[in-house]
Amino acid sequence: MDDDLLRLDRQVCFALAVAARTVIALYRPLLEPMGLTHPQYLVMLALWERSPRSVTDLSGALALDPGTLSPLVKRLEAAGFVRRDRVPTNERMLAVSLTDAGRALRARAERIPPAIVERLGMPLEDLEGLRSVLDGVIAAARTDTHGDHVRPMS
Repeated sequence: MDDDLLRLDRQVCFALAVAARTVIALYRPLLEPMGLTHPQYLVMLALWERSPRSVTDLSGALALDPGTLSPLVKRLEAAGFVRRDRVPTNERMLAVSLTDAGRALRARAERIPPAIVERLGMPLEDLEGLRSVLDGVIAAARTDTHGDHVRPMS
């Protein structure tokens, strides 16, 4: 048995990084005709769940710091999919809302999940199980061994 802890093929971080890049690459040809990048698609998914949302709420939902989220939202606004407005009860807060074009884009986006499942060629149950395991990894990574909360990285 090889007990070299530094072998590349034993690294969880490496497997996650390669899996993430490879799966996200499958989205590219589906998202490009819609005028979206993968990070913008994630913002739209959050807004299709609930709109309007504050930038703080979106940041938490997407595990992105506001400095990373802000340029994504600005590009979506320039594309006509979202609108940014000050919250009337708190002028320091920005709310992000879907425009009619952003709401209409949802119908096209509904074809993406089944297309990804087809391209992966894996049973849906396996992908749902993987998602559950990854949720556990995310939760564990956000808490260090001393029980301290670790900020999400962007």
